[in-house]
Amino acid sequence: MTYQDGFETLAIHAGQEPDPVTGAVVPPIYQVSTYKQDGVGGLRGGYEYSRSANPTRTALEQCLTALESGTRGLAFASGMAAEDCLLRTVCRPGDHVLVPDDAYGGTYRLFARVFAGWGLSHDVVPIADVAAVRARLAARKTTLVWAETPTNPLLGIADIRALAEAAHEAGALLVVDNTFASPYLQQPLALGADVVVHSTTKYLGGHSDVVGGALVVADPELAERLAFTQNATGGVAGPFDSWLTLRGVKTLAARMDRHCRNAMRVAQMLAEHPAVTEVLYPGLPSHPGHKTAQEQMRAFGGMVSFRLLAGEEAAVRACGRTRLFTLGESLGGVESLIEHPGRMTHASVTGSPLEVPGDLIRLSVGIEDCDDLLDDLRQALSDS
Repeated sequence: MTYQDGFETLAIHAGQEPDPVTGAVVPPIYQVSTYKQDGVGGLRGGYEYSRSANPTRTALEQCLTALESGTRGLAFASGMAAEDCLLRTVCRPGDHVLVPDDAYGGTYRLFARVFAGWGLSHDVVPIADVAAVRARLAARKTTLVWAETPTNPLLGIADIRALAEAAHEAGALLVVDNTFASPYLQQPLALGADVVVHSTTKYLGGHSDVVGGALVVADPELAERLAFTQNATGGVAGPFDSWLTLRGVKTLAARMDRHCRNAMRVAQMLAEHPAVTEVLYPGLPSHPGHKTAQEQMRAFGGMVSFRLLAGEEAAVRACGRTRLFTLGESLGGVESLIEHPGRMTHASVTGSPLEVPGDLIRLSVGIEDCDDLLDDLRQALSDS
């Protein structure tokens, strides 16, 4: 009999069979660099050296593949290592790519400061505007369309299905950074994307205690090419990091449900606050991408951004006044974080088409008691 296991079941069981030797229900941490061979070239389970493959990393990769409904997943030392591997594999000097006008600063830096020197050119495009994307694709041969949805930090929503259609008609691949949504809320491969990128540091790990990244793909041939580059360049996830991420994934669904509920209440409170001029959250009916988000997401995520009437200095002050929202970069952990993107996560895009407003604050809404979080934000904004 074939079973169609649900997401929560896959998160706990996919790639995580009990250890055949001891019966341990949690995959062991194989803290090992090399493996005994049964004769020259006789590998046990395909393992020879842990840069090439490690059983703990394999368990994580199999689980992520199942959660994203892909054919193969690869785990990396960081989200940026995953992005670097992808671009080295599918692009060549002289190629051209489209990148969003709102994206993680580190991603833009990789395109603008690293791969530009390699001969990879890029155009910035409003990724939520499919017509604008089609126009750019028609104007110049393009290898890859890069999308984030929701975007970082302005929480824009891109129509994945429409982008996939546009990219494929032009002979390009569609890559979707699914970090903000997580595979629980959104599955880009099922909507037509070719590659999903994750910073597993964020919601997948979920506890602010591990750094990692992942790629999940639909095409087995592309997966083989990516695996070759990963092994050749070596930016792999270590066994302990893989184990920590896998532990976090087990509770992803339960955590995301709470993140989403808390974020919605935070967004609704901020929308009514006199110090706030705009709230950026796709769960609000006023959000321009609300309908698309409803169609392609299970819920609207735990990230909320908002702008202050009093401007940049007031935003900076508010970031320093919170008690429960910790001032810090990153996102997706169980604890709530607050940051000023213009001076922190997105400082690298200052002066570029991706520069963010100075009056913007970004929240990663955690799973604490939501009434406490609301009180904390109210007091932090009391002098704004």
